[in-house]
Amino acid sequence: MSKTPVGEVRPSQLLWTYGPGALIDLPNLSVVTMGIDRWELGRCQPIQEARLLTNVRRVLGDQVESLRMPPLTDSDVVEPFSAEALVGVPVKPFPRWMRCVKCGLLSPFDAGLFDLKANRYRPERTRFVHKGCTGSRGDQKPRDADAVPARFLLACREGHLDDFPWHWFVHGGPSGCKGTLRFFESGASLQTENLWVRCDSCSAAKSMAQAFGQVGKDNLPGCRGRHPHLNRFEDGCAEVPRAILLGATNGWFPVTLSVLAIPQTGSPLAQLVADGWTFFEDVENAVEAAAVVKTLKKSAQLPGIDAFTGDQVWEAIKAHRGGTVGDEELDLKGPEWDVLTSPKPPTDYPHFMSKKTDVPAGFEPYLSRVLLLERLREVNALLGFTRVESPNEGGGAERAPRAPIGRTAPNWVPATQVHGEGIFLQFSEEALVNWAAGSGPRAQEAELRRGHRGWRARRGLDPDPGFPGLRFALLHTIAHLLIRELALDCGYNAASIRERVYADTEGGKSQAGILIYTAAADSDGTLGGLVDLGKPENLGRLLRQALDRAKVCASDPLCAEHNPRTDASLHAASCHACSFVSETSCECGNRYLDRTLVIPTLQVTDAAFFAGI
Repeated sequence: MSKTPVGEVRPSQLLWTYGPGALIDLPNLSVVTMGIDRWELGRCQPIQEARLLTNVRRVLGDQVESLRMPPLTDSDVVEPFSAEALVGVPVKPFPRWMRCVKCGLLSPFDAGLFDLKANRYRPERTRFVHKGCTGSRGDQKPRDADAVPARFLLACREGHLDDFPWHWFVHGGPSGCKGTLRFFESGASLQTENLWVRCDSCSAAKSMAQAFGQVGKDNLPGCRGRHPHLNRFEDGCAEVPRAILLGATNGWFPVTLSVLAIPQTGSPLAQLVADGWTFFEDVENAVEAAAVVKTLKKSAQLPGIDAFTGDQVWEAIKAHRGGTVGDEELDLKGPEWDVLTSPKPPTDYPHFMSKKTDVPAGFEPYLSRVLLLERLREVNALLGFTRVESPNEGGGAERAPRAPIGRTAPNWVPATQVHGEGIFLQFSEEALVNWAAGSGPRAQEAELRRGHRGWRARRGLDPDPGFPGLRFALLHTIAHLLIRELALDCGYNAASIRERVYADTEGGKSQAGILIYTAAADSDGTLGGLVDLGKPENLGRLLRQALDRAKVCASDPLCAEHNPRTDASLHAASCHACSFVSETSCECGNRYLDRTLVIPTLQVTDAAFFAGI
């Protein structure tokens, strides 16, 4: 039996699922995570990652001073009435409107019709109740009935979230009627046309089907600009709000930046000073440097710094202060690609330990390098969030606006770091160029591009920008096929294996590689299972198995015949049965995938990169 306390979430979930502004479903309540200005900063441990911090500052401003972990308690089991039990991320109940499960009474929880029954020893039993409920017909014996959060909300593309305007909706606009509302069902199914709201006083009623689609725009008021996680209303929101369901996936999308910790200087000591510059920026002499090193050794916050003396660290600090910080544009993967393809990749950096190995037999024409990453560290930072549309929906100014995570410009942002292992595959540039010049790949690229244009046109966006190119689609599909195959052998579950695709060809670049890696938040290091499968004899077998498995999908011939042009989708011959992976694994939401670019399928036989395998 799990002993995890009710309402406890992992630090990584506060970036990807339950960050500021997101709703959390508890057994009897629904709460919203408050903004970071309400978090207990003293409990948020700093994370050192200079490259990510630099890029965060380029997005949010130079006032950002640090990356920090979410607040954590000092122990697993605490006395419920102690101060330690109150440590965590603050939340508040939302939505305000509750519904009685017996009589369907709709009312805000602070209107006096519902009472809160708190239980600090059994928090899962804390709930609101409708005291003395007599049932929907009023003919039952009075008794307390549970009240649950109303299941409908309002949201808009600006990131605003509000209670559903029940009185406005039922009465068709502003009304002087103050009658109580009832929520009831009129049919056997729970479709929206069978869900109704009625006013007890004037008997006005309306089906919830009239809150959605085009008709919903006529039955709903304008957006009030509400940010419940900030306790604030913004004036002048021109976006049209839309009804969403409580717990719907489009209620909160995180906007994050992610980097791999890589060495960026030639000296190990210089790299350590750069990584931990927050600790060293106020040091004024060698004595202070030695004291900082001693403290870091005891706290284990900067592994490897204890191997150097105070004088050595002081000289590195002075050298770092004399350096300059470049103003290059936001590029998270470029430095990683340079390190991964370096003739002598680092083997002794604490957060990036690599080892070159041979290309599997038979894949020499397609792969130019295989690198085993025995240890790596991934650091993620939360910049904001969107609602209704994901951050990947448009491009540039067409994307949904990023909602704030605090009331003011943040001087720190939530971040998490995870350790893992990985396999890096660099593909032959010559083989890719020759393959892309063929008529088959060009025809598939045209189909994917038509699907891309149609997808964007249906959303009112400029149809041309944002297409990642044929090379990205090929490498992305290979990464997914390999993830699915590795999950069967390496010991990690498929959701914990991730990808990074390097396919940038703009500005004279010629990136062509994929990194398949694990990043487990609850283990400091690696299990070794993934790296072991990167050895030539194992990797060759897995690649062949992945390609053979992809030739025929369980959904064929429908999957192989799927044309992105017909339904304006962003994938071709791909589905959940053959090449889709979990959202935690894919960096672009299972988009731009096509098995026909990798191997011959039932429909297309002349576009495969691995045609000779």
